[in-house]
Amino acid sequence: MSSWELRNWMWAEALSMFDEAERLQRSFFRAGREAAEASWEPPIDLIETADALVLQVALPGVAEDSIALAAEPGAITISALRRFAADAPGGARIHRVEIPYGRFSRRVPLPSHLLERVEKRYADGCLTLTFAKRTKETP
Repeated sequence: MSSWELRNWMWAEALSMFDEAERLQRSFFRAGREAAEASWEPPIDLIETADALVLQVALPGVAEDSIALAAEPGAITISALRRFAADAPGGARIHRVEIPYGRFSRRVPLPSHLLERVEKRYADGCLTLTFAKRTKETP
């Protein structure tokens, strides 16, 4: 790996870490707001193939029928409510809660004028949206 490639890789990693820190900060500072507002953002993977764009959203414990998708020019928003699992047996104490719960919303910028959603799957707590790339822009 040349020093130029290494620098590019390091810069990409640093930007990725800044993005993650910003997302975590937004989630942390939203936690004290009203329950009606989004309080966290689920992590996503965005994968591009030659003919499609695949968006995967990690939604552990979220019922499929509660997920709302909203398309807008230049983005898609995924939102729902993840309820706190209070199914602990009587007398049990909770020692750690790391999986976020409450209302969430995640806006993902996408070139929607170049994409068409062709598939929506929800399995194992993961929402997968597949968008086919359009060959020509539509007005």
